[in-house]
Amino acid sequence: MLGLMMHQPLRIAGLLEHAEKWHADTEIVSRLAEGGFHRYTYTGLGRRSRQLAHVLARLGIKPGDRVGTLAWNNHRHLELYYAVSGMGAVCHTINPRLFAGQLTYIIAHAQDQAIFFDLTFLPLAEKLAPACPGVRAWVLLTGRAHMPETTTLPDLYCYEDLLDAESAEYAWPEFDENTASSLCYTSGTTAEPKGVLYSHRSTLLHSLAAGLPDCFNCSAQDVILPVVPMFHVNAWGIPYLAPMLGCKLVLPGPGLDAASLYELFEGEGVTFSAGVPTIWLGLLAFMRDQERQFSTLRKMIVGGAACPPALLKAFGDELNVEIRHAWGMTETSPLGTVSTLKPQQLNLSPAEQAELLAKQGRVIYGVDMKIVDDAGQELPHDGVAFGDLLVRGAWVVADYFGTDTPGQLTPDGWFSTGDVATIDAAGFMQITDRSKDVIKSGGEWISSIALENLAVGHPAVAEAAVIGRPHPKWSERPLLVVVRRPGHEVSAQELLAFYEGKVAKWWLPEAVEFVEELPHTATGKVRKTQLREDFAGYSFGGAGD
Repeated sequence: MLGLMMHQPLRIAGLLEHAEKWHADTEIVSRLAEGGFHRYTYTGLGRRSRQLAHVLARLGIKPGDRVGTLAWNNHRHLELYYAVSGMGAVCHTINPRLFAGQLTYIIAHAQDQAIFFDLTFLPLAEKLAPACPGVRAWVLLTGRAHMPETTTLPDLYCYEDLLDAESAEYAWPEFDENTASSLCYTSGTTAEPKGVLYSHRSTLLHSLAAGLPDCFNCSAQDVILPVVPMFHVNAWGIPYLAPMLGCKLVLPGPGLDAASLYELFEGEGVTFSAGVPTIWLGLLAFMRDQERQFSTLRKMIVGGAACPPALLKAFGDELNVEIRHAWGMTETSPLGTVSTLKPQQLNLSPAEQAELLAKQGRVIYGVDMKIVDDAGQELPHDGVAFGDLLVRGAWVVADYFGTDTPGQLTPDGWFSTGDVATIDAAGFMQITDRSKDVIKSGGEWISSIALENLAVGHPAVAEAAVIGRPHPKWSERPLLVVVRRPGHEVSAQELLAFYEGKVAKWWLPEAVEFVEELPHTATGKVRKTQLREDFAGYSFGGAGD
């Protein structure tokens, strides 16, 4: 027997309709790439998003087509989130921090029909366009006054001109809630980047969970500033969460330095923010140096990389800001766990509470997880046993987009995260290692294999290995360990220069160390566990020469 309840599909456009109707006068503040600010309300977002839906149709975009974005956190990017998905197409947010070769691969693989980009990324778009013949339209997210006089881009359009030509009357179409809504690619650390294709249903459920008290704990009284970029896992769902709850939204654009963020926090009355540890370490240093305090900021979410316990303590003790440690990944939309205390833990000592809160935390409703051994047998939740971390849930990937290769699901339907973790008796999960030899720096993945392959391409290098070592600002940075070829000399500076133009700048090894030989396994592979032990206390202040 089925229930006798109305069936209303969960659609992203429904969030916008709700915000327009019930939070019409709530403000959205946006710092622009071309300078200055833009202010409007959810009424304005709805009107311009409907105009944009007409624009997309006029550009030939059809339901299911992919539309790429290369943009900062700003109101125009937000309009793309709603117009593209709302009309039934797929909003493909592209991470501009990736290397050019990865970007052209991603755009081609996604079969993007149009690319909308900020003024900051005009040189990048001009560089990419010759290698992206499938893109039919390039749209610069600006007004006529900031359009370039000359450009190599074919079919370059002005965003504001396109919107001005269209009507604000548009009826968002109805369709199955499992329709694809947005697309985000992984960083491609051990292979080509892989696309994670979200649905309207998964996005709405993720947004509902994000607003729960033990998660982001937001309401219409909050002013939210997402530092985490909208080109990375949908800014952790905040562009959907804010209109759902009626929060004022402050979008920082390209100004992510500590001084600019502090100005926005104070000027706009921000109460909640989210970002990677690197951002908050810089902000903490600024606050200490300038002897500042926050007047309204009270809550932060930290994810993308492990949050140093000292950062949690400093924000709480010195700045009266609660930091919640979270874990997730592109394949989990991204929220999986958040570290908040249970009632029975409130009587623990401050040191015991801090130890718990430094972990990645407890699952939120909608996600389940377990740890297993090499044979796939589930391990106990005792905080000691560690194993491969598996997850499943309503917003967890089932398979990757556009690939014939099988995904990472186990036979019984769990997704293998590639992380190694423990889970304690209270349900707190802690990442202890990674099953892949990847490095996470400032919340972004770096491939050790890619760096090694480039290093051994140098004529003076016999063998090379890259491992991640702790860094006070970036969480981890790559250390390049090299064996020189007999009779050859090469310096650390020469090797680092050898990488230039071959990888993104932030992928460059932080330092180089030279050794007589690398440790190997019986099958001839480099034993990185031994290397990590050999360099266990390594400080990046002492690079090899």
